[in-house]
Amino acid sequence: MKIEIIPCLKDNYSYIIIDEKNKKTCVIDPSESKPIIDFLEKKNLKLNYILNTHHHYDHIGGNVELKKKYNSKILGFEEDYKKIPQIDIKLKDGEIWKEDNFEAKIIHIPGHTLGHVCFYFYKDNNLFTGDTLFSLGCGRIFEGTYEQMFSSLEKIKKLPIKTKIYCGHEYTLQNSKFCIQYDNKNQSLIKKIKDINEKLKKNEPTIPSTLEDEFKNNIFLRSDNEEIKSNLNLKGSSSLTTFSKLRDLKDNF
Repeated sequence: MKIEIIPCLKDNYSYIIIDEKNKKTCVIDPSESKPIIDFLEKKNLKLNYILNTHHHYDHIGGNVELKKKYNSKILGFEEDYKKIPQIDIKLKDGEIWKEDNFEAKIIHIPGHTLGHVCFYFYKDNNLFTGDTLFSLGCGRIFEGTYEQMFSSLEKIKKLPIKTKIYCGHEYTLQNSKFCIQYDNKNQSLIKKIKDINEKLKKNEPTIPSTLEDEFKNNIFLRSDNEEIKSNLNLKGSSSLTTFSKLRDLKDNF
């Protein structure tokens, strides 16, 4: 499978997955239709499936027009069927979605929204995390709770460390500024920030990251780290308490 990163809106990423054997395609979170159509037309491809991680408009804005143009099937979590217009396939937590040569496990990861899911294409170790896990960050908690978001990230942390992370936004540089403030002795993070700046200077996406990379550098996956706890004056606190404090601080960063 080939993955094409499609910039949309101001800082969103949509992803087109192409099965080069049979020319079938699916798109993850089409924020808007035009960049998706432009790419497909240029490559002489049709769109078969539209996969949505959650119902926010900047992730589903292109759904209806794309479905109308290509007769694509729209997929979303079963609890979001009233929030994502024209869903054709209602997905359940833990199920394996198989169509043509596409094969992904659906993982329910609430917190940012209550019906948020990620798509784990396990044969290729590709994970599409929407707005739950970003490179060096995690999503704001709009509908869920700290406990739900923390638990959702714990689910992701159990996947193979070589898993590639494709998230919903180009937030990595801004996220790095927050991470380094409370994890300033992290040499891996210092190197990561240099890499981020080099990529952005060349107008390249900082995505995908890897789960291994996030373990080393993403402060929201490191809430059990004692030095970070000390920097937050939270020595002896639980990982959940540390995570919750970090999320509050990031909201106002």
